[in-house]
Amino acid sequence: MITDKCCNSTQPLSFHLLLLQVKMYLIVPILVSVLLPKAFSLKCFECTPGVSGACTDKETDCLYPTQCGSSQVVSYAGDTKVVDINAKSCTVPAECVSTAMNFGISRTTIASKCCNTDLCNSQSVPESTKATPNGKKCFTCTGTDCTRTLSCLGDEDRCISATVNTGGMKITMKGCASKKFCVGDVSQALGTTMDMKCCEGNLCNNAQSIGLSLLLLVTSMVSVALFY
Repeated sequence: MITDKCCNSTQPLSFHLLLLQVKMYLIVPILVSVLLPKAFSLKCFECTPGVSGACTDKETDCLYPTQCGSSQVVSYAGDTKVVDINAKSCTVPAECVSTAMNFGISRTTIASKCCNTDLCNSQSVPESTKATPNGKKCFTCTGTDCTRTLSCLGDEDRCISATVNTGGMKITMKGCASKKFCVGDVSQALGTTMDMKCCEGNLCNNAQSIGLSLLLLVTSMVSVALFY
């Protein structure tokens, strides 16, 4: 019988080899779980805007294989820009969207750009060019009158009605929106703060008189779009 002399044991060497093999089976999964995320992680710039809208880039390691992203949210009241926010972070392909929501007296656009190499999101997303009418029309609201029509712009191919309940008051807006605002991750995130309904036909979002407050609705929409 061959014995393991180095360990002063009378157990067969095969027993110690088996024990070592069992230990390795236990250790390998732990090593894999610790080492693989680091080996395949992507390094991106992260920049989360504060109240002022300004932020400073810092490097961060993404927790899982993903992409680096830059996004810009711009809101207009008439022709006046009232919100202009840029952000950077680790992201996933589903969050790389370019979309718009247009209520006539206000319009908000979200533009995102993604890439998949280390620190590739160093540049902010450039502001998109001015959108032109695309032929689609939807109802919109002026004051409490929601019987007027709005010419949709760019890729706004849906009509929308959006409602927020706050302080016991129901606030509703009507207008145009891009498909990506109505479906997918953006819609699901906005659904946590507002009741949003989209339809495809011209003037399909119904005409009626309602109460409304523009600032609250736009603020809710921008906040969710940035941080969902």
